[in-house]
Amino acid sequence: MRKVYFDNAATTQVRNEVVEKISEVLATEYGNPSSTHSFGRSSKSVLENCRKEIAAHFKVSAAEIIFTSGGTEADNLILNSCVRDLEVKRIITSKVEHHAVLHTIESLANTCNLQVDIVHLDAKGMVDYTHLENLLKSSSKKTLVSLMHVNNEVGNKLDIAKVAVLCKENSSLFHSDTVQSVGHYKLDFSKIPLDFAAVSAHKFHGPKGVGFAFIRKNSGLKPLIIGGEQERGLRAGTEAVYAIAGLTKALEISYRDLEKEVVYIKGVKNYFKEQLLQEIPSVKLNGYCGDNEKSTYTLLNILLPISPEKATMLLFQLDLKGIACSKGSACQSGAVGGSHVLTEILSKKEMQYPSIRFSFSIFNTLEEVDYVIGVLKKIINN
Repeated sequence: MRKVYFDNAATTQVRNEVVEKISEVLATEYGNPSSTHSFGRSSKSVLENCRKEIAAHFKVSAAEIIFTSGGTEADNLILNSCVRDLEVKRIITSKVEHHAVLHTIESLANTCNLQVDIVHLDAKGMVDYTHLENLLKSSSKKTLVSLMHVNNEVGNKLDIAKVAVLCKENSSLFHSDTVQSVGHYKLDFSKIPLDFAAVSAHKFHGPKGVGFAFIRKNSGLKPLIIGGEQERGLRAGTEAVYAIAGLTKALEISYRDLEKEVVYIKGVKNYFKEQLLQEIPSVKLNGYCGDNEKSTYTLLNILLPISPEKATMLLFQLDLKGIACSKGSACQSGAVGGSHVLTEILSKKEMQYPSIRFSFSIFNTLEEVDYVIGVLKKIINN
């Protein structure tokens, strides 16, 4: 059976060079990086060189990179510590954030004296910047804005630099979940004055279970995980040096080859969109995913014109044909009630039909697109 992987927004295939780097470090750098003997010092050297390399991509200091188990932990560390340690009394966010952010904010609102304000979105799920500015000016409470750079379900892109400036002008902190954008877009944090960001390696062809938090110097944040003094005292626990080395290698290759890979992946996405609209003209593109300026070049989220009865078996039928994609985000698979993102931007009638996310990488081909479009056409027409 043919296998086609179009679920790269959920996770990506690990590059061969990354696997080789992980294997090398696993085999040779087995000392605890907190140990003072030569084995530990060698591992510590690998760890700190990785930190320096990563920091250089974002034009920040190495001390501002704190390794975590991934984006969810980074989001939790930042949000919890901002409320607990920085005395943030108000958070401004949107209804289409990742649940790592929304559920954390909900938990904080239930246990702390925290005001939560929701910024308006336009009809396709983009942040209303005028309303955001009005919210920022409306209160003197210490405020944190938490808005993701690239939406993981429909791909809408936040003007992260604009929001960072708005926050700075209004003496507010800014946290952005950049899990879907790091490795796909270059971000210069020396020019974008945000305070915090969350990153996960497995979204740009690195290993799962490792990521980092960008925490602006002298932020005042304190650890979420208590124990040793690892990660500048901000994240206790022995670091997974091999995974961090894999993350670093994946990021290095992503940015080294970014220009040519963007052209290639954008070509795959555009071809998918063109063939889809030609062969299934009644399909609807959700959010701004059809616009590569307002949305990421790595995904399409489409509403298919099939009955609710057919929709219940759609992912199963695609899986039987070897096609991997997502109904909503991977984090939402199996959840009752559908996508919280699509609920915000689709009508009740539209929500009765299935929406599928196809997401692309350098490993996909135009032939795979033809195959998937053909399978979709047969399912719809039968």
